[in-house]
Order: sequence, then C-alpha cells, then structure tokens
Amino acid sequence: MSLAKIASVACIALTLGACQSLFQPSYTTPLEIKREKSEQLKSGCSGNDCPLVNLDTVHFPAEPQLDAIVEKRLLQMTRTRPDAVLPASLSAYREQFLQSAPDRHGMYLQSKVREQHDGLVIIELASYLDTGGANGTPGRGFVNYSRQQHKALNLTDMLLPGQEETFWKAARVAHNNWLINTHLDREAEFVKTWPFQKTPNVALTQNAVTLKYDVTTIAPSVLGHIELQIPYDRLKGVLKPELFPGDH
Repeated sequence: MSLAKIASVACIALTLGACQSLFQPSYTTPLEIKREKSEQLKSGCSGNDCPLVNLDTVHFPAEPQLDAIVEKRLLQMTRTRPDAVLPASLSAYREQFLQSAPDRHGMYLQSKVREQHDGLVIIELASYLDTGGANGTPGRGFVNYSRQQHKALNLTDMLLPGQEETFWKAARVAHNNWLINTHLDREAEFVKTWPFQKTPNVALTQNAVTLKYDVTTIAPSVLGHIELQIPYDRLKGVLKPELFPGDH
C-alpha cells in the first residue's frame, strides 16, 4: 500500500473516531439537577399539631429513569411494615398519609446528590417519621446510578464474582479503625453491645467506598448515622476495575 493510501486510511479512521466521540454522551459533565421542595398539611387543619408531609427531592431531566428509581426508593423508606403495599407515587403517598395520620405526625423525605464522578451519580436518601414523641424514626439510603448502564448498582453489581466475603472483611477493618479513631475501642461494654454489622447502604463515593448505618445499628442513636470508609486501595481485586475512580 502506498504512503498516500496509508495516510488516507489513517485520516478516515481519525475522522470516524472524532465523529463517534461527538455522538457519545460526556460522562465528565454532571447531570442537570432540578430541586423540588414542598410541605403540605392535612386539608382543613390549622395549628402546630397538623399532620404534614415534607418533600425535598431532586429530578434529572436528562435521565427520567433515575427519577423513577429515586421515587421508588423513597417510597420504600415510608414502609412501617415489611409487607406494606407501596403507593403508586410520592403524591399518592402524601394524600394517603394526610388522610390517615393522627395529629402531631409528619413524614419528611429527602433526596440529594452527594457526588457525581466517573459516570456515576451518588444520591443520598433520607426519611424521618415524626410520631409526636421525643424521638422519631430516621432512615438513610443510597442510590449508585451508572449513567453508562442506565441502572442503579447494587453490591453484586459492584463486586467481582465471589468477593462479597472479602468486601465485608474490609468493612470490618474500617469499623475497627472507626472504633480506634473515636476511642470507643477502650470501652469494653460498648464494643460488646455494638458489634460490627453489615449495611445495605453502600456508596461508591470518590475518595473511598462509604458505608452508612441507620441509628442503633452499630452505635446508640445519640451518635447518629455512622459512616465508615473503605479506601479503594483495599478493594483491588474485590471491586470491579471499571468502578474505581479515575484518580485511583
């Protein structure tokens, strides 16, 4: 093949590559976010004891399927029984709650973007059921959304096959480090009463994998929602390589 033909083929390949990149979405550009806030009281009620529903949620115009995932996860956090049927939407839940809730009851639901990096959108979810007493019922959760796969990743999606036990061993190390850093390892009764537990709340945050715990899981409620961090270096051969942030 002549040099002229080789040069022509190379130019065509470069041109096709450039065109292909033009039509692929840029995952380095964060998704557009729209925030929606509302608070509604029970119809016809006035005063400080009225039942209420407070919603503070985010929407993603370019990823409507992510909106649906977030809404479903928030609805799951409203369950007071494992077998409770989920309402069709947050609007339907609000209507049902306000019709049936006694005075001094309220539900607070929030979703917020914690991070966007490497084609992932990390959303933190929060719920709080106020039943009028000194302490309500708080909840937390995460959505790890892959823009490339257009799906929320669960732990199985994140890990290489057969590595779940190794992952939780790394989590135990993170828990032990937390005990040492907070000096709670010196409290024998605390260590005995509040042993390590697994959590469904795992987030692929940029600096480390984050585990978040509901209150009274690994510590008393006064300490709030505990977070543990597993450095990415400890998860080589455990976490799927494509899920490591670009700077790790």
